[in-house]
Amino acid sequence: MAEGQEQTAPDAVLTRIGQVVMLHHAGDREEARHRFLDLWAEIGEHGDPLHRCTLAHYLADTQDDPGDELAWDLRALTAAEELAGDRFAGHESAPAVRALYPSLHLDLAADYARLGRREAARVHLRRARSAADALGDDRYGDGVRAALSRLELRLAGEDPHDSGGWGPPRQRP
Repeated sequence: MAEGQEQTAPDAVLTRIGQVVMLHHAGDREEARHRFLDLWAEIGEHGDPLHRCTLAHYLADTQDDPGDELAWDLRALTAAEELAGDRFAGHESAPAVRALYPSLHLDLAADYARLGRREAARVHLRRARSAADALGDDRYGDGVRAALSRLELRLAGEDPHDSGGWGPPRQRP
């Protein structure tokens, strides 16, 4: 009985990450970043890959510098790949992490676009599109697909709402 209860008990680290996400969404970006970094220090570079993936994915969103955001998004992808790989193939969260791939690659594409690395952005945008079949037909999936389409338009230079921040400014005739 106790074993079954342990399996259904919520993951304390994921719960703590969720609490900090709520703090961030409430507008306290700086405090969220500090709490995420404290959690990262607890988890460590070799901690549970699900925890590292989730934490790095959210920690990236609290960064002010696009290079720092890219570094955290790369950590999230690396941890997701560990979960999907042979070493953690039996991890109970591996299928759920596969559903994160479109978002992980979308974030990387956006990071690279902000850094002016359009070809790298396109590579990750293609990877996000090819992984999009793992998305459900729900609000989250719809949101990721819409964000993919918006970024595709920006990278193609066709988005009428693009302020020019995704590439070099165009010369006027």
